[in-house]
Amino acid sequence: MNSDPRITCDPATRPPIAPEEKAHLRKTLLATRRSLPQATRTQWDAAITERLLDWCTQENIIELGVYWPLHGEPDLQPAYTLLAASGVALALPVVLEKHAPLAFSAWTPGETMVKDGMGVAIPSQLRLRPAPAALLVPCLGFNPQRYRLGYGGGYYDRTLAQGPRPRTVGIAYACLAAEFACGPYDIALDHIVTEGDIV
Repeated sequence: MNSDPRITCDPATRPPIAPEEKAHLRKTLLATRRSLPQATRTQWDAAITERLLDWCTQENIIELGVYWPLHGEPDLQPAYTLLAASGVALALPVVLEKHAPLAFSAWTPGETMVKDGMGVAIPSQLRLRPAPAALLVPCLGFNPQRYRLGYGGGYYDRTLAQGPRPRTVGIAYACLAAEFACGPYDIALDHIVTEGDIV
């Protein structure tokens, strides 16, 4: 495993997880997240929001790529509203084509949204812009080395593989920590923020 989190995984140091194992892990983690009581989600989302806002202040973040929550992902919209009010420029990821890096659209909380072909909310009027200098990355799961398990589309991996690479903050509930080996195209995140900590 590389000690530098900005370098892709060296598969020679640890065999990557088999596709069928990864599919099973995704299913298990998704079921775990969806089973969380709403009151628990609300409490944990508030804690993640607080930690994220503190990090943005400490790091003097002036632009941030955020995400619209799907499939029970932490809902950080209160943080987005506060960040926008403080002058942080926000952007949402947009899929313009399959098997390609994400594009980004400038976004202001409260503006009109529509669903794209995959059911993801995006601004009704796209205002494409370069990738922001810092990026929130929702995690279905994550391991101690800060590698992320996503849904398998590879959009974030392709986005992070191209330069210049933004600073990355994974967002997840702590109960989704898991042991899994990285693949040859996986890139460790700079930080993981959960309801309990920032690592």
